[in-house]
Amino acid sequence: MKKKIVFIAFFLFATGFMFAQEGEKAGSGSAVKYIAAALAVGVACIGGGLAVGQIGAAAMGAMSENAELSGKAMPFVGLAEGICLWGFLVGLLILIL
Repeated sequence: MKKKIVFIAFFLFATGFMFAQEGEKAGSGSAVKYIAAALAVGVACIGGGLAVGQIGAAAMGAMSENAELSGKAMPFVGLAEGICLWGFLVGLLILIL
């Protein structure tokens, strides 16, 4: 766990140096825009994947006991997948605007 925190801290600290370019005004935000869009999509997809995994496992367990629950459990899986779509839309809006 400690190695992950050190890696994340190093990544966040080093991204400013990795995307620094000569000749470009400081603070133009072009690199920051791409990083923000990537984080929006990445975090949303990771969160959506975790949610679908938890909901899918619970839905399969419920359907194994009562097959009539399949129609009631699947909309919740769709709602969890919607998180990924919202992250993609936010990332797209960051890049466009």
